[in-house]
Amino acid sequence: MTTATPHLPTIVFLHGFAESREVWTAFTRAFPEGYRLLTPNLPGHGTNLAPVPDFSMEAQARHVIDYLGQKDCPNPVLLVCHSMGGYVALALAERWPQRVAGLVLINSSALADTDEKRQNREKNISFVERHGVAKFMESFVRPLFAPTNRDRLTEARALLEEIGKATPETTITGALRGMAARPDRTAVLSNAKFPVLLVAGKHDVAVHFDDAVRQAALPAEAHALFLEGSGHQSYLEQPEQTRAAVLALAAAVFGS
Repeated sequence: MTTATPHLPTIVFLHGFAESREVWTAFTRAFPEGYRLLTPNLPGHGTNLAPVPDFSMEAQARHVIDYLGQKDCPNPVLLVCHSMGGYVALALAERWPQRVAGLVLINSSALADTDEKRQNREKNISFVERHGVAKFMESFVRPLFAPTNRDRLTEARALLEEIGKATPETTITGALRGMAARPDRTAVLSNAKFPVLLVAGKHDVAVHFDDAVRQAALPAEAHALFLEGSGHQSYLEQPEQTRAAVLALAAAVFGS
């Protein structure tokens, strides 16, 4: 895996809510030489624990742009994003489309939250404030996997729970509010001048499968991977298929 050569085609991996860059370790291990792989921690996540005044998707997108500057990465990049990372990437693509060579949304959506989803996020915030992050993670992670994977992928579940429990309460509540407040960005997909790959899990409890199917038809250059055996964690539940689809798009984007 090549990680530190600025002139190479660059793939940037953005993790989801209550995750960290560590979730990409196994997924990226089999990537071929010839790509520069960047895996930042989003604000408040992982080791990126500086005070966060704004957890909006727009503010997090600005953080990613600043990170690319720090990494001497002036060329357009392929963004590979899971869940909340996709919301951040869509905000980035709306404001800085020239920085995006391609976009992969894994178990993510350009739609705004429904009223019901916003209410559920508020309930989660209340639960965390009453009972703490660790208790929240004990019930939050398991349903993210497809039913057949919940007992099969115990190491993956344990990894997510461990990362989640180490995430500060202010990050959990701030990110939940930031996601609830994000606008509809389906126009970003419809107007995209870059190729877009949507990866959707049939058993995803966070991003409705039918919504993902409809969004997959929006970009002018659209690619889709619909996974019958996945929930909300497709890069962990069906990594080989997901990785192959990402690498196929990377080859198309960068001509490699």
